[in-house]
Amino acid sequence: MSITPTDTARLDQMLAELSAGERGWARESLAARRALLMDVHANVAARAEEWVRVAGTIKQLPAASPLLGEEWTSGPWAVLGYLPALAETLSRLDQERDLLDGYRFGSAPGGRVTIEVLPHHFYDRLLLSGFTAEVWMEPGVTEGETRDRAGLGLRAPERTAGVAVVMGAGNITSIAPLDVLYQLYAYNRVVLLKLNPITDALLPVFEAVFAPFIERGYLRIATGDATVGDHLVTHAGVAAVHITGSEATHDAIVWGAGAAGVAAKAANTPRLTKPITSELGGVSPTIVVPGRWSKADIRFQAEHIATQRLHNSGFNCIAAQIVIVGKDWPQKQEFLSALRAALATAPERPAWYPGCDLRVAGARQAHPHHEALGGTGRTLLWGLDLADEAESAFGTEYFGPVLGVAELPGTGLEFLDAAVDLANERLHGTLGANLVIDPRTRRQFGAHLRQSIARLRYGTVGVNAWTGVGYLTARATWGAFPGHLLEDIGSGHGVVHNSLLLHRPERTVVYGPFRPLPRSVMTGQFSITPKPPWFVTNRTAATTGRRLTAFAARPRLTALLGIFASALRG
Repeated sequence: MSITPTDTARLDQMLAELSAGERGWARESLAARRALLMDVHANVAARAEEWVRVAGTIKQLPAASPLLGEEWTSGPWAVLGYLPALAETLSRLDQERDLLDGYRFGSAPGGRVTIEVLPHHFYDRLLLSGFTAEVWMEPGVTEGETRDRAGLGLRAPERTAGVAVVMGAGNITSIAPLDVLYQLYAYNRVVLLKLNPITDALLPVFEAVFAPFIERGYLRIATGDATVGDHLVTHAGVAAVHITGSEATHDAIVWGAGAAGVAAKAANTPRLTKPITSELGGVSPTIVVPGRWSKADIRFQAEHIATQRLHNSGFNCIAAQIVIVGKDWPQKQEFLSALRAALATAPERPAWYPGCDLRVAGARQAHPHHEALGGTGRTLLWGLDLADEAESAFGTEYFGPVLGVAELPGTGLEFLDAAVDLANERLHGTLGANLVIDPRTRRQFGAHLRQSIARLRYGTVGVNAWTGVGYLTARATWGAFPGHLLEDIGSGHGVVHNSLLLHRPERTVVYGPFRPLPRSVMTGQFSITPKPPWFVTNRTAATTGRRLTAFAARPRLTALLGIFASALRG
């Protein structure tokens, strides 16, 4: 298939308009750029209901489904949280203040500087009680350098960097808007957003949301198939590319498709020589550290891991794919039984993302002893051998409701050290890793736990918190662990979100409560968070998500009671 002359003319016109618009973007003051963000904030608030309705239609969810809570929290809520955070960065830069003044700095093993980014304000402490997050800088980056370099392209807003093409994701609806904002503000580029065809129905919503940027010539939004995308990324008028998608799509862009692409990659002669950043997913582990758990702990954490796999029907780049458990853990069998039950009894939903049936069939064919858990492709792969170099589940991102279980001998630090090594060496990709550890065992490990986190080569690490919380944290970074080469791109290159515009971040580490309210308080943990609204088993997730979004649009104390009441009922 080739691109039509009509499409070529349309796209070339858009790029010409952006080239002219870049001059206007260079003249926009920091205060004006901040005002544009807050205009978009108002537009998101006004269009949030329509946004979620369209997203629910794309994902084939009934209008009354609690699962629509996922569309509220990973759609407009995520963007509404990011916009004021980025606006605060602009205000500080405009006032020539230290961008990181008031942020708590710390240290991590390996000579790393850390910055606490969650909680940031009073509302964080209430709405995400018990959750914290910190950004770790690359080893050797000092606090002084971190302060001096924060701000990236906005330190010289008049020096723009051309036109960027953003290849939008098809799975989570906030990804494309957030990627657009990062190109505009972190890299100081005007943007052409190419929507994934799956999300084309959201075009009117995104055009309305970004109207202030579109009217000024700083953004254009295009639809179309792969030929449209190829025309854009190879266009002489495009200075840079960003993609959220699969490793295969990235390589087709960089090296070319088919046999020619394979040959170009082997010869290290990329057809795309302009800068490209990317977020590409991978095979994410969840390491379950052996401990002494109550029956309620086992049920809750089984639901937690089921959520890590089944959120958005498993169509997440950060979905957990391999659960690593202790072979010698006395409660192993009880936990695995609870995990199986959580996966089997979670609400049914369509396998809406294209190609899911083929990916599930491939996983099942490669594992004859799999267990099918429902008509929508839910599959458990038991007894995976982490020493098996040929095990396909460790190198293939299934992007669907397939979860594998691997067992390791040992308990305590012996188990954790071995699990970290195997997660680093055997699993493909470096986007995110999860650790589940009870408070008693965590205290016993002491500083060693932090050393283990430092050894995990992943861009986001969640400790008793799904790494998806890192995605939703506006001031955190999101992306692969640094160091992937173009010819071996893994989970990608570069970061997004990062509203503090930090230079040379390495990872984000998110911590959450091991137990929900009321058991958290009863066992001495300071957390008033009940079952989180992103859990697939949360019965009031849609109501809570809608109320959280309304709160993010207009924060006020009087709205908190309704949010808490809905969350507790969930």
